[in-house]
Amino acid sequence: MSIRVMLVDDQMLLRTGFRMVLAAQPDMEVVAEAGDGAEAIENLRSTAVDVVLMDVRMPRLDGVEATRRICAESNAPKVLILTTFDLDEYAFSGLKAGASGFMLKDVPPAELLSAIRSVHSGDAVVAPSTTRRLLDRFSPMLPSSVNEPQHKELERLTEREREVMMLVAQGLSNGEIAARLVLSEATVKTHVGRILTKLGLRDRVQVVVLAYETGLVRAGGGQAF
Repeated sequence: MSIRVMLVDDQMLLRTGFRMVLAAQPDMEVVAEAGDGAEAIENLRSTAVDVVLMDVRMPRLDGVEATRRICAESNAPKVLILTTFDLDEYAFSGLKAGASGFMLKDVPPAELLSAIRSVHSGDAVVAPSTTRRLLDRFSPMLPSSVNEPQHKELERLTEREREVMMLVAQGLSNGEIAARLVLSEATVKTHVGRILTKLGLRDRVQVVVLAYETGLVRAGGGQAF
């Protein structure tokens, strides 16, 4: 079954370019388009969508608020934020709003397609190293004097799960975590799944944000304790 994608951007030329790239893929189809966040939300009432490619700066309703409203619904599609280097603060807000990842608008087509598939599967954070740099850059927005994690649910994690969570927050992929801890990738994936379940999180992006918010990991990738 094809991945059903909605393109949300106020620039028709960009939507056309993305549509052409996606249309050439046997496992993807563009099922809807919107010129702003309000139109995107309206489209979702009548169209089944798996992944939303969401611009951030748009008229009427921006991509961050649209993402927040979309992700608050049950069975919401995954949202992939489209941003540029000078809009990193919007990407951060988008992740906080529930987006499953973000990409730069000038991303090579192959990377965009890989990102869509990754977000659809829920298997990985898109561009984890970029996510880490983004969170480090905006660390002043997060608690700066936390010595112990303040999120009660973290107490439910085993020592190994907490170790895995810290490595996820530092931007490591499952394969990199497996190599670091001398585990199989399947075992790491199991740990990540248990972390998501215990903490009530949607995906790895939310694991990263929570780890920084609670002080489990500090800006720069270090452990808080």
